[in-house]
Amino acid sequence: MTVRTRVAPSPTGDPHVGTAYIALFNYAFAKSQGGEFVLRIEDTDRTRSSRESEQAILDSLNWLGLSWDEGPDIGGDKGPYRQSDRIEIYQQYAQQLIDEGKAFYCFASADELAQMRAEQNAQGIQPHYDGRGLRLSKDEIQAHLDAGDPYVIRMKIPESGSFKFNDYLRGEVEIPWEQVDMQVLLKADGYPTYFLANVVDDHLMGITHVFRGEEWLNSAPKLMKLYEDFGWQAPELGHMPLLRNPDKSKLSKRKNPTSILYYQKMGFLPEAVLNYLGRMGWSMPDGREKFSLSQMIEQFDIKRVSLGGPVFDVDKLKWLNGLWIREELSDEQLADRLVAWAYNRDTLMSILPQAKTRLEVFSDLAPLAGHFVSGIPEYDAALLSHKLTEEQLRDSLQFFIWELEALRHWSKDEIFAVAKSLATHFELKVKDFLEPIFVAITGKTSSTSVVDAMEILGPDLSRARLRAALATVGVSKKAAKKLEKEYKAYCA
Repeated sequence: MTVRTRVAPSPTGDPHVGTAYIALFNYAFAKSQGGEFVLRIEDTDRTRSSRESEQAILDSLNWLGLSWDEGPDIGGDKGPYRQSDRIEIYQQYAQQLIDEGKAFYCFASADELAQMRAEQNAQGIQPHYDGRGLRLSKDEIQAHLDAGDPYVIRMKIPESGSFKFNDYLRGEVEIPWEQVDMQVLLKADGYPTYFLANVVDDHLMGITHVFRGEEWLNSAPKLMKLYEDFGWQAPELGHMPLLRNPDKSKLSKRKNPTSILYYQKMGFLPEAVLNYLGRMGWSMPDGREKFSLSQMIEQFDIKRVSLGGPVFDVDKLKWLNGLWIREELSDEQLADRLVAWAYNRDTLMSILPQAKTRLEVFSDLAPLAGHFVSGIPEYDAALLSHKLTEEQLRDSLQFFIWELEALRHWSKDEIFAVAKSLATHFELKVKDFLEPIFVAITGKTSSTSVVDAMEILGPDLSRARLRAALATVGVSKKAAKKLEKEYKAYCA
């Protein structure tokens, strides 16, 4: 048997370090066994998925040096490798489950389900699907279908007992069926949910081992039950520990930069980032802290993964990156890396149109455009709030960050449209709204156009600087809750 693993990210935002972490361990396991590693794109969330995000995922994994044997960009004999190209396959298998009595139609509307959950909450019951679709007669089901009523397809689950399976990393796990909902498999738009698509794809693509984050552990019964319903051999399933912030909370972009491309923009070496991710819950047998991907694969045993939540500490990563720079790069190699990182012709060609109108001598370039090749500025709170009250500054920065996080297409026109809309909402002139944004992005009060700078810097570094500026202002828990409520109203 050829070992085959995969990583299956959703292209709905920045390429996350958690994705790279899971990809690394699946990759290292496959390669240590002489196997194959597959990249599959889970783009069935039609409202949030974008090709820009997909490309960012491909770029980030390539930058790290995690190459795949099959994928959407290079093909393979078990494709397509983009789930949006496989919709008819999922519909076929969903219908098979219906025909065999292992799944059922549910015609309940969103309002009916909301009322169901409200009633359950009022009764102190954990909200769950109540099985109403199972109580429909064949004639009632056919009448709904003949009328063209919208429906979803849900899986059947046992009403009592528990599910046991052997986790590759954790041993025997038991989960009561009462904690498992009757999962939607096919949505009303004909698109699959994660559960159906993953089971079908992993089977058809011959995936033998799946290592994923522990946040998915409670969903394991649904996956394994689907394999049973189809009569398929399930892959070995293992759940990796979650990455944590230094305060032990789940790794999140509000406390730590989480985009792989942020670390690329900041000037980290891909070898060092991959090395650091390899140390997240795993260690070399000889205890060394610095090792290459090939050395990790040579010594790899996934059973050595510690199940305690590994801490992702940026300061520790910087220290390790410094070791790589000093111990692995000659001066000539370092010069080449610096040129490839930021001092290359493409980068200069994007910056010069912004700087040229202000240049009088070449030495003006560094102070004028230094923010294009620097990290997070040190912020002067007084400069940030020059014309705004502290509350206006805090609210406008936070709303701007949230809006940019939801932005599917990163361009100066889209960024300016967001700024203009928020300026109107806060009853500010666009110029006044953008002043603290300018300082947050450039660290200065005058420089090149801020929206042009954000387009060139990209979403990862731009949002990281805005979050750092907001942290300088400070947001209390009480203020954060108030802001979330106000932002929901704004979005509505």
